[in-house]
This record gives sequence, C-alpha cells and structure tokens, in this order.
Amino acid sequence: MSHQNSLMQDPAKLTLEKLHTAAKGDRWRFVGLAPKLLTGFFRGKSFMEVLSSSAMKECFIPVSPEQGELLYLTARAQGAKNIVEFGTSFGISTIYLAAAAKDNGDGRVIGSELEPNKCKAAAQNLIDAGVSEYAEIRAGDALETLAELPEPVDLVLLDGWKDLYLPVLELIKPRLRPGAIILADNIFTFRKALRPYVEYMQNGQNGFSSTTLHIGEGFEYSVYLG
Repeated sequence: MSHQNSLMQDPAKLTLEKLHTAAKGDRWRFVGLAPKLLTGFFRGKSFMEVLSSSAMKECFIPVSPEQGELLYLTARAQGAKNIVEFGTSFGISTIYLAAAAKDNGDGRVIGSELEPNKCKAAAQNLIDAGVSEYAEIRAGDALETLAELPEPVDLVLLDGWKDLYLPVLELIKPRLRPGAIILADNIFTFRKALRPYVEYMQNGQNGFSSTTLHIGEGFEYSVYLG
C-alpha cells in the first residue's frame, strides 16, 4: 500500500478540476429539460418516471468534490481491492475510486454505464487522470454487466438509475465481504424514488447498518454485517 495520495497530484488533480468545472453546466442542461419535467409533474409523475436515460446522456450528475474525497478515503481505509460502481457517467467518481485502487497497490474498479457516449468519455477521462489501468468500464445494463464480479467485493458505489439501486444491490450482495461498504448517492434529490432503498438499508433485518450522510445531494452510508 502506497503512502501517496494520487488525488493531490497531477494528472488526476488537474483532470478532476476540469471535470467538476464542466459538470457545473448541468444546471443549463436541466433548464432545457424543464418543459418535459413540468408536464410530467402535472401528470403526477416523478422525476425518474419522466426522464429516459437518453434524455440524461449529456448530464454529468456527479458526486461533489467532498463526496469524491470521502470515496477515496473510505477505499483507502479499507484497503479496498475489489470496488464496484453502478453508474459511471463521465467517470468523475470512477477517478476517485481508481486513485484509491492505485494507491492501495493492486485494487481495481469495475464500473457499469448504460450510455455508450459516456463510456467512451469516461475511458478517456481515466486515461487523462493516469488511472485507467485500475478501472474497467462495462457498457450496458448493469444487471447484466455486473453479473460476474471478482470476490469478495469491498466497496460499492450506487449512482446510476435510481429505481435500480435495490436490484443492483441484490445482485452484488452475495459477493460482499463482511464489513463491505455501500455508498448510494442522490438520497435527497430523489427522495421518493430512493425511499424503498433507504428503508431496506436501514432495516437491521437485511444485514446492513446504515445512515444518511448530509453531504452533497445525500449519501446513504451502509456497512454489510454479513
């Protein structure tokens, strides 16, 4: 395990700064989606029911820098070797995780992303950040692309399509090691869509100890008890 922090050095530091700046453009992308969203809301539909994955193909919806640092530190504290990410998008969170995998020595991130253009962009961003050899992005439906994983899984980030958090978790759960950590993003932004997930994780009968962190758009921080 290395004593360095790759996030504090270029090219990872510079690449993340560039990507976080680009992600600020999401506010204007959502302005363009406003008519569709308003029509859906008046019809009683949730955000997730209104938007298709194709409508979100240009949106970053990234973790915040603070969340990214938490991801990195959590993976380092665990000495995580097998890290799984649902919802790679343009690869911002993947860079934080891959930097930890690199600094841990021989770790690896396996990510899943539905949109082909995001997969391509994420792959290039990982190269730019100097951590591409520590990450693999699998294109397609996560319920298929994450069906085969190295074991045991140490850390999971859920940040894809919100109604798939539980199905993806159930897919990965048999591969989790006791003490594995699951982080789920956008708990506050998609409160209604993610209520079943939060209730499941905070029900002690399901094998997890879990709490909601008030960081970014809300992080559900869960530990698998085995």
